[in-house]
Amino acid sequence: MNKITSFLLFSFLLSASCTSETLLAPVKINGKWGFIDKNGKMAINPQFDGAWSFQEGLARIELGGKWGYIDKAGNIAINPQFDYTWGAGEFQEGLARIKLGDKQGYINKLGEIVIKPQFDFAWDFKEGLASIQLGNVWGYIDKTGEIAINLQFDGAWDFQEGLANIKLGHKYGYIDKTGKIAINPQFDYAWGFQEGLAVIKLGGKCGFIDKNGKMAINPQFEGAGSFHEGLALIKLGGKWGYIDKNGEIVINPQFDWAWIFQEGLAGIQLGGEYGYIDKNGNIIIKPQFEGAWWRFKEGLAPIKLGGKWGYIDKSGKIAINPQFEEAEWFYGGLARIHLGGKYGYIDKTGKIVINPQFNGAGDFN
Repeated sequence: MNKITSFLLFSFLLSASCTSETLLAPVKINGKWGFIDKNGKMAINPQFDGAWSFQEGLARIELGGKWGYIDKAGNIAINPQFDYTWGAGEFQEGLARIKLGDKQGYINKLGEIVIKPQFDFAWDFKEGLASIQLGNVWGYIDKTGEIAINLQFDGAWDFQEGLANIKLGHKYGYIDKTGKIAINPQFDYAWGFQEGLAVIKLGGKCGFIDKNGKMAINPQFEGAGSFHEGLALIKLGGKWGYIDKNGEIVINPQFDWAWIFQEGLAGIQLGGEYGYIDKNGNIIIKPQFEGAWWRFKEGLAPIKLGGKWGYIDKSGKIAINPQFEEAEWFYGGLARIHLGGKYGYIDKTGKIVINPQFNGAGDFN
C-alpha cells in the first residue's frame, strides 16, 4: 500500500469515526433512569427520576422535580431548573420549549433562555415559527422571540408545507408565513397540508383543498385522513377505503378500520381481525391477527396472535414468533419488547440482544 492510499484510507476511517453517532436509549432500573447503548452496556448510570430519548444531541432528564438536559457522555449540559411541560421539552430546530412557573418560553442548547417564559401556552418550532398563546388569542413568534404574526387567532397550529391552519371565530382557514390569510376561514374544521392537499370539514362532510384554497375533492366523506404515499383514507357508509389525489376511489370502502400507507402497505381491520393491503386494494396479508400495529417500519410490523406479540414481514410470514407481552416498531435495527414484566430489546432475527431487565425503556436515538 503506497503513502497516498494509506493517507486516503486513514482519512476515510477518521471521517467515519467522527461522523458516527452513538445511539442511546433511556431505561429504568431500581427506580432510577439511565441510558444504555445498543450492546446493552450501561452508558449513563441510572441516577435520574425521569428521562426521555435524545433529540438533536441532548436528552431531557428529571432531578428533584426539575427538568434539565444531558449530553451523550452523561454530563449535565443544562442544569435541572425547569418545570414539567406537557408535550414539551425535546429540542426542535435548535430550541426547546420550557416552563418556569406557569409561563412557557424557549432555551437554546447552551441552556440560555433565548425567549423568556411569558406565554400561557406554546408549541414547538416548525418551519422556523412557533404558535403561542397569550390570554385567549394565538399568534406566532420567530426564533428571536419577536412576534412574527400578531396575536389575533382563536386557535393556531404548526406550519406544514408553508401554510398553517388557524381558527377565527367558529371557522378555520390558513395563513402564510407573513401572517397573510392565504385561505379564508370558512371551514368547520381544517387539518395541516400533506402532499399538497389538506383535509377540511364543511357541512358535516370531509373533503380536500389545495394550497390556493380551491376545492380539490368535494366534501362528501364521513371521515378522512391526510395523504400518505399518494393515497388518503376516507369513510363512506360507515366503512373505510382510499382515494387518489383526483378524488377517485381506488380502494372501495369496505374496512371496519384502516390506516395510512407506509412502506407500500396499510393496516386494515375486517370482522375484528387485522391484516394488510397494498395500494391496489389487494389483501396481501389476510386479516387473521388479534392486534396489529397499523404500519410497517424497517420491513417488519408487530402483530398479536394467541395473546402474544410477534412480527411479520411484508409477505405476511411470521418473522419473529409471537411470544412477547408487548412489542414495538424497530428503530435502527432494534425493537423494544416486554417479557416477564420487564423491557428489553431484540434484533430483526428475533434474538434478544438486550435481556428484559428494565422497568421502563425508550427508543434508541
